[in-house]
Amino acid sequence: MTKPIALQLYTLRDALGKDFEGVIRKVAEIGYAGVETANMYGKSPADAAKLFQELGLQVASAHAPLPLGGKKNEVLDTIATLGCKRLICAFFPPEEFTSTDKVKHVCDQLNEADAVAQENGLTFFYHNHWWEFEYLVEGKPAYQFMLDHLNPTVHFEVDTYWVQVGGRDPAAAVSELGARASLLHIKDGPATKDDPMAAVGTGVLDWAAVIGAGSAADWLIVELDRCATDMLEAVSKSYDYLITKGFAHGSKG
Repeated sequence: MTKPIALQLYTLRDALGKDFEGVIRKVAEIGYAGVETANMYGKSPADAAKLFQELGLQVASAHAPLPLGGKKNEVLDTIATLGCKRLICAFFPPEEFTSTDKVKHVCDQLNEADAVAQENGLTFFYHNHWWEFEYLVEGKPAYQFMLDHLNPTVHFEVDTYWVQVGGRDPAAAVSELGARASLLHIKDGPATKDDPMAAVGTGVLDWAAVIGAGSAADWLIVELDRCATDMLEAVSKSYDYLITKGFAHGSKG
């Protein structure tokens, strides 16, 4: 069975800042079944949610600050307004993965956020970059150390591109994470730290292997951090590739 396909809106951040509604309408016209939010680009969560609903775009997941301290109520209110059940921590900086104590501290914060998510009927995720897979802690990749210290209810939004940049096999990592790898970020390119990314299907990742390993994934989420070509064109080409190859389905097939 194919997976539904969503777009991480950070991909189109420059265009969204100029014409949020027009760009979201183009995303829906391409055929994406959902979106993943990271910023409202000047819109209120309520206004964004109304537009998504009008266009039949499901909010598959949302990147947000940890729902802790002074941010707790704001984050939970935003998630509820969007009608979303998956809350994602998008980032801890690379310097937080350079020692045992630092990684344990990251895990403590993630576990605390997960407890809040669980109390509010949400699934909490951590989204990786390359350093969790390249940096070693106690002789093993930091992400494996995290697995030993995170609550079993913490899921992973596996950024498959960054896994490969970090020197690991993304299909193997997705398989290793098993049921916890319930969201996959799909991006393509040369799998280097600094070069531009490219439309999915035009880079070096083995998508048959990666997506084949992701049997537990609920969504495939396209995200391109940067691109040398027109970003909306790359978003459209990525959709076409995933649909044509039978890896995903959207609102048009």
